[in-house]
Formats: sequence, C-alpha cells, structure tokens
Amino acid sequence: MFTVSLRSLSLLLLVATAATEYLKLPLLHKTHHTPSTNPLYLSHLHNPKSPITSGASSGSGQYFVSLHLGSPPQHLLLVADTGSDLIWVACSACRDCSLRSPGSAFLTRHSASFSPHHCFHSTCQRLVPHPRHNPCNHTLLHSPCRYEYEYSDGSITEGFFSKELVTLNSSSGKQILLKDFHFGCGFHIAGPSLTGGSFNGAHGVLGLGRGPISFSSQLGRRFGNKFSYCLMDYTVSPPPTSFLVIGDHQNDDVSTSPKMSFTPLLLNPQSPTFYYIGIKSVYVDDVKLRINPAVWSIDEMGNGGTVIDSGTTLTLFEESAYRKILTVFKRRVKLPSPAESVLGFDLCVNVSGVSRPSFPKLSFELVGKSVFRPPQRNYFIETSDQVKCLAIQPVNPGSGSGSVIGNLMQQGFLFEFDRDKSRLGFTRHSCALP
Repeated sequence: MFTVSLRSLSLLLLVATAATEYLKLPLLHKTHHTPSTNPLYLSHLHNPKSPITSGASSGSGQYFVSLHLGSPPQHLLLVADTGSDLIWVACSACRDCSLRSPGSAFLTRHSASFSPHHCFHSTCQRLVPHPRHNPCNHTLLHSPCRYEYEYSDGSITEGFFSKELVTLNSSSGKQILLKDFHFGCGFHIAGPSLTGGSFNGAHGVLGLGRGPISFSSQLGRRFGNKFSYCLMDYTVSPPPTSFLVIGDHQNDDVSTSPKMSFTPLLLNPQSPTFYYIGIKSVYVDDVKLRINPAVWSIDEMGNGGTVIDSGTTLTLFEESAYRKILTVFKRRVKLPSPAESVLGFDLCVNVSGVSRPSFPKLSFELVGKSVFRPPQRNYFIETSDQVKCLAIQPVNPGSGSGSVIGNLMQQGFLFEFDRDKSRLGFTRHSCALP
C-alpha cells in the first residue's frame, strides 16, 4: 500500500538570514514494500541511446516535491530527479472540469497566469526536446512550443513548454511569487511507467539536472548555483522528514564542516545533464576488489561513468563490476537463503531469528581522496518479512549505460551539489539518524 507523510504536505519554505537566502522544501516519500527491480530509463527522443539512465519513471521508492503552481495556486506532487532537466506536469485544458478527479492534473484554464511559449521563442528553439515532426508557423500568434520526452519502455510525455507563477511561503508567512517558471505542460502522457499506480499518483517530474531549464538552474539564478538534499530512511517509523535545499546555506555550517567530504563533479559532453563522479576503487570489508578501473571511466563516445541520481531507486553497476561485488558478498554472507527466490534480486537471505543481521561493509574510494561508506541498510533492504536482498543490480550489457548510485544508497547522507565549484560534498552530519 502506498503511503505519504501528510505532515510534509506544506508549501515551500523560504529561509532568509542576514548572510544568505535559500529555499528549503520537504521531500515526501511513497513506496510499496518491495522497491522496483526494473527501473526504467529516461532517454530524450533525439538521443535514444543516451549513456545514462534515470529511474524517474519507475514510480517506486521515489522522493517527491510538493509544488504550488499557477494563480490561484494548484498543488502538485513531482518526482525529484537529478537525472533529468525538464520539469513537466500532467495538464488538462478542460473548461468544465467537474468530471476530472480533484488534483489529478494542472488545470491550465483555471490559472490566470498560464502562458505557453511560442515555438520560435529562443528558449523553445535552443533548450527543449522537440517531437520529430515539429512544424513552427512563425506567422501565427498562438503557435505553441511543443516538447516530447520518451522512455525506454515506450512511455511518453508530450505537450507545450510553458511558463507560470510558483508560490512560495517565507518563514515569516509572507508569500513569495516567482514569475516565468519554465515547465512542460503534458497533454499526452502514455505508457506503463507514467500512468496508473506505477507512477504512484505523481503529477510529473521535477528535473534537477545541470541544464538551464532544470529546477535547480532556474531557482539557482536567485538563490545561488548550489543545492543539497537529505534523503532519510523511509522504513523508519514514524518516517523522518527529508528535505531539498536550493541555494547556499552556510549559516548551517554544513559546507564548511570538517565532516564534509568532497569529490569533483565530472562533465560528460555527450550527456551534460548528469552529475558524474569518479570511482577509483571498491572495497568489501576493507579489501580492495580487482575491478578494471576503465569500468568507471567515461569513454570518448560518452558511455560509462557513474552518476548520482535521486530518481533511480536501486544502485546499478557495470556488469563486470557488479559480478565481482556479488561474488564476494555471496562468499562472505553466511545467512541461509529464503524458501522462495525473490524475483529481480540475485542475493537474498532469510534473517528470521537473527536480531541484528550483519553484512559485509561496502565502501567506495572516490576521486579527490574521499571515501563513501554507506551503512549496510542502504544496500541490504527488506523485500518481505524476514527477507533481505542486495539492492544492487547490473547495467544491461551492451546498452552503453553507465553506473548509477540510486537513492537507496544515498539515504542518511546530506549531498551538496556545488555547481560553481563543480564538486559534490557528502556527510552524515545533520542527515543521518542518531
């Protein structure tokens, strides 16, 4: 059964201090008992073999942002995804909307500030993924800018690239309006990953990528070219509040804390949207695995590399690296197998009767002399009662896709994406549970 923390359904929080101003948003979580074992890959229509994947469309184990769009404001729930740039929401142009379920879409005719971009607007021509056949009549006053996003399973969202007002609440209770907020208004949404229960009732995707139309880029022009988030463990009861911060929040002394580790953010010219990091080595119980370093590199065709992605649930590794990790874990884990195999997972164990099951320690040496040490609960997850499985999967061989550090592996860490300094900071300080 899908659940969401109602206490997090608040407006965006704008925090102002004498030194800085930043935006703090609660992150909501919806999941079922078993995270999806088949995350879907986001690929732009003009680049169907994009070497990086995004699980924004998988609709399972995701984190969501509550957004208030239009005038008067309409409440929408969007998947927070660092693996894509486009912000899009499901839209309806109905005049009599009595037949629509309340809150099922953004009602464009109910907003006085909704405005589609014209197809020959520079933003439309330079920044938006278009349909294959995209005629633009420069003589027509109302010739809208059309966008199209396609997913690997054939799911698709297309509509008009538009602009709107976003309503924020300040800490003093004063409402703040951000004008000219650019987003995709989706009038055609189809496919298994974007409809029905598989999308968990989300209204769209909040792209946080490096491109100029992403949420972090648009708001970064006001609050600073930096954002951070803390993804808390949603299995804890009651679930703690996760958050996303847009802008610099040095007043919390987080980015200047000696507990913060840093690794460079690498750029892939073939896929400039994504936040790549460099993995040098993988360790299990402090023993370095013999994995070819080339596995972690971005080749001249833009394939490979490793991305930090909040929109993908599970962690995905290149096939040969995954097999090495799996082999070592199978050798070191001494717990019995469950009575029935768990579809989609290669290593599962029965932990009944074991009060504190222990698993091998996994760690990653990163470029910049930093080490990422996730706790065991980030990569061994409970898929059913008394059954835990290794929450890592291989990338499909021959796909050209790189490795992905998914949101389960990121839980309990504050991640800071500093785009000006091109670095990723991470720490368990001010995010991990006691």
